[in-house]
Amino acid sequence: MTDAEDRKPKSDEARSAFMPPAGAAVDGDMSTTSEFAIPEGLAVPRTTGTESETTSEFVFPKGLDVPQAPAAEPESSAFNPPRTYSAKNAPPAFTPPTGIPVISLTKDVPWQDRMRTMLRMPVAERPAPEPAHKAEEDEGPAVPRVLDLTLRIGELLLAGGEGAEDVEAAMFAVCRSYGLDRCEPNVTFTLLSISHQPSLVDDPVTASRTVRRRGTDYTRLAAVYQLVDDLSDPEAQISLEEAYGRLAEIRRNRHPYPGWVLTAASGLLAGSASVLVGGDLIVFFAAVLGAMLGDRLAWLCAGRGLPEFYQFTVAATPPAAIGIALALAHVDVEASAVITGGLFALLPGRALVAGVQDGLTGYYITASARLLEVMYFFVGIVVGVLVMLYVGVQLGARLTPEAALSTDPRPLLQIGASMLLSLAFAILLQQERSTVLAVTLNGGVAWSVYGAMHYTGEFSPVASTAVAAGLVGLFGQLLSRYRFASALPYTTAAIGPLLPGSASYFGLLSISQNNVDAGLVWLSKAVALAMAIAIGVNLGTEISRLFLRIGSAEKRRAAKRTRGF
Repeated sequence: MTDAEDRKPKSDEARSAFMPPAGAAVDGDMSTTSEFAIPEGLAVPRTTGTESETTSEFVFPKGLDVPQAPAAEPESSAFNPPRTYSAKNAPPAFTPPTGIPVISLTKDVPWQDRMRTMLRMPVAERPAPEPAHKAEEDEGPAVPRVLDLTLRIGELLLAGGEGAEDVEAAMFAVCRSYGLDRCEPNVTFTLLSISHQPSLVDDPVTASRTVRRRGTDYTRLAAVYQLVDDLSDPEAQISLEEAYGRLAEIRRNRHPYPGWVLTAASGLLAGSASVLVGGDLIVFFAAVLGAMLGDRLAWLCAGRGLPEFYQFTVAATPPAAIGIALALAHVDVEASAVITGGLFALLPGRALVAGVQDGLTGYYITASARLLEVMYFFVGIVVGVLVMLYVGVQLGARLTPEAALSTDPRPLLQIGASMLLSLAFAILLQQERSTVLAVTLNGGVAWSVYGAMHYTGEFSPVASTAVAAGLVGLFGQLLSRYRFASALPYTTAAIGPLLPGSASYFGLLSISQNNVDAGLVWLSKAVALAMAIAIGVNLGTEISRLFLRIGSAEKRRAAKRTRGF
């Protein structure tokens, strides 16, 4: 055998590329080594201190590159920066090509729009509040007390009929005025909650409050808005004790109008509504009498602790009874206008507008609860009116819807009646005296636009109502921005002349006469008019913000929220 044949491997597994050459002495177990292994006798440097600061006992020759095995990273929190991260030389990863837009909130605009803008943007993009805290302690605000004050303010706003988004904006403003960042308010129909998390590693603090009683008092609502506005002012240093004192004073304040004024306003509202649908002087006084009797009966039921459903049922019976009595007595008047006027005084327009507004802004749970409440109130009115109409039909009373619809338009008289209706509605809502004149004029403008479009332009009543309600919302929002107050006192009473009282009555009358198909048509029209009012008011509100350059497209994030992004 030759030397070449001797060096040739017997098989593929006979030799390995890592086998030592023939004749080389191997000490111990034969093991493979890497070409990067440190030569024998070369000292391995010992690493001390941090990863960035290493010292060695042995100085390597210049040019000698000795690799080291990477050290295992110790276990740490997920919030710690990576080992390769440097704060001075931060990598440009995850930055969009156009850069991150700076969120700037103008301090000259009302606090409602600033807080609403931040509520509609993601939490990570919200700007931090001012570092100065309005608290007595140097360590920072008393978080539980600030949250309690916030919930109490939100309770008054929600009980007064304010929309869910506006309540959250007010709660957010109170928290940020005391320097609390990372706050998340949550408003439903009967429950308010707020959570504050100081940092990503601290435990959150959560508090909640239940709203059990509701009452319509726009004077108190305006006072709460003024308190929030003062707290949001960076120049006003209001301590927690002062804020609690002002809130207690707001709660103790009595209503601006006594009970007999409210009863008279209820009658005046019904009488004005009867004139709008074609009534004369006799119908006016009959509607006034029926509404006042219904209001007193409702107060009596409320004093006995009966739920509001039965209060609405009892309040709807006197106007219907007086209208049927006039029809049975063969008095030459429009008896249907008397009943229609009574319905105007009972329709829950405030709750309807608030419910639809909550739905349009994405608060679907609160909107569903409000609309369900409106449905129960309307069912109570339906029960009271249907009982009296059934009795009248059985007694032979002739009540025809065509009698009230055939009346020719009377522009001057109807405009005056609409303004009187808005005035009475404002008193029933316990508004401030300084806002009554503005809302009265707003109601007159609403009916003027409706009459010009429907009677003169021959537009559909639904379209005319939507445009008129949009102007109501627009003017009401402009007035509220001028006075830095809530828009409800300037819009709710002004939509009174547009409420679908006649359509509701004619639907109930047709059902009581066993004409169910016609009744459903009338009731569907009433629902369409109600939705047109609510959507028009909300649309007018949004348009006014666009005109004032508040909540513009580059600042508002409502589309992300409502589309689920």
